[in-house]
Amino acid sequence: MLIFPALLGLIVVLPVLGVALLALWGMADGQAWLALWQEPQTLPAWGLSVWTGVAATVLSWWLSAVWLSRVWRRAQTRQAAASGWAISALLATPHAAVAIGLLAWLSPSGWFARLVSPWLTGWNVPPDWATSQDPWGLGLILSLVSKEIPFLWWSAATQWAREDVSRRWQAEYAVALTLGYTPSQAFWRVIWPQLAPRLSWPLWAVLAYSLSVVDVALIIGPTSPPSLAVLAWQWLRDADALRQAQGAAASGLLALSTVLIAALWMWARRGLRAGGWGLHGITIKNGSGAYFKSDTRYLFHTLHDGISVWPIYGAVWWALALGSVMGSWPFPVLWPESWSLRAWHSVWDSSATLATSLGLAVAASGFSLLWSLVWLEWAPRAWIDTLRPVLMLPLVWPSLLWSLGQYQWALWMQAEGTMMAVLLAHVSVVQPYVLLSLTPAYMGFDPRAAHVSASLGHTRAVFLWRVKWPLLRRALALAWAVGCAVSMAQYLPTLYVGTGTWATVTTEAVQMAAGGQRATASAYAGLQALLPLLAFGAAAWIGRPRRFPAHTAPRH
Repeated sequence: MLIFPALLGLIVVLPVLGVALLALWGMADGQAWLALWQEPQTLPAWGLSVWTGVAATVLSWWLSAVWLSRVWRRAQTRQAAASGWAISALLATPHAAVAIGLLAWLSPSGWFARLVSPWLTGWNVPPDWATSQDPWGLGLILSLVSKEIPFLWWSAATQWAREDVSRRWQAEYAVALTLGYTPSQAFWRVIWPQLAPRLSWPLWAVLAYSLSVVDVALIIGPTSPPSLAVLAWQWLRDADALRQAQGAAASGLLALSTVLIAALWMWARRGLRAGGWGLHGITIKNGSGAYFKSDTRYLFHTLHDGISVWPIYGAVWWALALGSVMGSWPFPVLWPESWSLRAWHSVWDSSATLATSLGLAVAASGFSLLWSLVWLEWAPRAWIDTLRPVLMLPLVWPSLLWSLGQYQWALWMQAEGTMMAVLLAHVSVVQPYVLLSLTPAYMGFDPRAAHVSASLGHTRAVFLWRVKWPLLRRALALAWAVGCAVSMAQYLPTLYVGTGTWATVTTEAVQMAAGGQRATASAYAGLQALLPLLAFGAAAWIGRPRRFPAHTAPRH
């Protein structure tokens, strides 16, 4: 009976390990590493990548933790968060769409400058300020934090969706309150130490993505120098073989940086715990043996109150909606002088692009959901735990290095530029997100239901089709929608493995934004945000609670 799960695991494990080995092999060129260190842009670009990646990760982690602490103390909000639908609109908006929307606000001729010009600033022409692609990467950090906070929220919501975990934590939380702890202290001392380790994989995914992001950095990141990921992307596209090898070495440097930073993070966290430090506060022992605490949570609460992603997303959606229909808009006029649907006509004429994006998203998410469902149902629990690090590799590897390995795999298979190769490249990235979304709810399913079904004489197939999977349809639908959103946002795998042959909504949005075509970029970015939102809407409809009509007793 173990042959089937073994074959099932090999279907994903072998390609994942193959891509990883090809990526490592592609960066193993001593001459390329020497050329990388001799390149004058390498160190500044590397420092910029480390700064923006670490800053975005730390801010996302802290602000998410503070928000989660407040959510836990509100029972009705906790139920909404556990369902996963409360953050679907934020999770559905891709990184590139957020960056394009923020660019419309932060650029020298954007909405912010127009709101205060000329009556306050005296500007009649856009100021010569680096506000959108600033050399410190602040715009890039803001864009990354705006997207990673909802991702961490969603990851926590998948844990709260487990009935066994939720009941246990609520009971422990209630006990802490009866012992005299405040609600805030009870969360930080009881709930957070159990929740934080469960968010390790999402946290490393945030770190890896923030260090190696290309599409967002092209839109809103610094340009002189750019981030190391952008430099690596430019070198990999060069016709010179040495430059390509140098780009692979730069991708490897980003991967090594991710591993080193993650190791330092874990070491520092252990040291802080051993020394009495924590996110909720600092406990220090004085000379008399008494303990006192300098509570730092108020600082994070203040940060959370001042930096909320909901207004940011509202501003982004506003900018995308208006930007896609704007005509003439001279500075410093606040409102456009004319309106035009030319950008949407251009999008409509690119129906093949829309069909490609939808086809890839539906197929990649559907296959990933089917595989994850069968794997979690038939694979032994020991196998699931043992192979999890391998299955999560695409989640935590820098996207640039992973795309390089995918391209090498496509070359080896002589499949580069084909739709099937692009689809498999999307599947390899989508699968860990779908598995990460589905695992908590699947593992938390009450096993007593199977015993009851068996005692009634039903087979396992009947139990799955009529009991288990219908009860898990909310989790299944949400996992499918998450997969669609992840596939829709893929930029590097589509470019590299597809060799530029297949255009998607994401590749077109990034290309138009980098080329300064504001209206067309806004239209593509709006469509890029709308399509995953429709997937989440369909998932919400599929996973809605079933309501049965009330039956009244017949009158006599």
